[in-house]
Amino acid sequence: MKLFYITNKLEVALIAEKYGVDRIWVDLETLGKAERQKNMDSVKSHHSIKDIRTISKLLSKSELMVRVNPWNENSVDEIEKVIAAGADRIMLPMWKSFEEADAFLRAVNKRVKTNLLLETKEAVECLDEILEHPLLEEIHIGLNDLHLSYGLTFMFELIPNGMVEALCKKIRAKGIPYGFGGIARLGEGLLPAEKIIVEHHRVGSTMANLSRSFCNTDKVADLSEVEKVFAENMQKIRDYEKTLTNISEEEYEENSKEIKKCVRIIVATIKERRECSD
Repeated sequence: MKLFYITNKLEVALIAEKYGVDRIWVDLETLGKAERQKNMDSVKSHHSIKDIRTISKLLSKSELMVRVNPWNENSVDEIEKVIAAGADRIMLPMWKSFEEADAFLRAVNKRVKTNLLLETKEAVECLDEILEHPLLEEIHIGLNDLHLSYGLTFMFELIPNGMVEALCKKIRAKGIPYGFGGIARLGEGLLPAEKIIVEHHRVGSTMANLSRSFCNTDKVADLSEVEKVFAENMQKIRDYEKTLTNISEEEYEENSKEIKKCVRIIVATIKERRECSD
């Protein structure tokens, strides 16, 4: 799988690249995000065009992907600045119509690569139409905002309820590369990363982001410690992926059952905590 890591810190970006992170992700999205995710422990970035210029000059292997703001009256200008600053790929979040996705793809016009971040129920509803677009290159399914869009409790509910698999099947049928969500370190995460990686392989996903818990540089400031985290844990992920080469249908099915059970327990726990805090 191609793995992404969000950072605007040059030293961290270079460490991530050194240990095999495929995409360094600079995140310019701010419009509406704080309001949507106000009660969630999610990334609220303060990245800038300057960060793109700084990092793009020194990456030698990893791709620099930039998430811009949702489509708005200033999007064309923002896209021009991002391209000029050196982005290799631009990601559009929170699109809610064919017209928004179309306007984005035409504004970029293959001058750099693109990614549509599917994270609204409106995007799900117009997916069939956008999959016919001649400029479409790849799609990532964003579980955080998509589960909020459907009024769910936990983002990984979208796996056992069949949504992720259904979307992946549609995208795969058109030959478009796709991925979904993120993963923590092996052995960690509310839903263990190993189970999520197996699910990626089962549905043919080829990309995922490394969650903030993989290496939270707001809490781990020492660069030697950051390097240790990437050196050890990127290797563990790559080694684990190799073990899945000959996984059987029965093993996939058992993993799906375990995910369903884990998610059910997590959702019940979250709801109980909310009731206690009310």
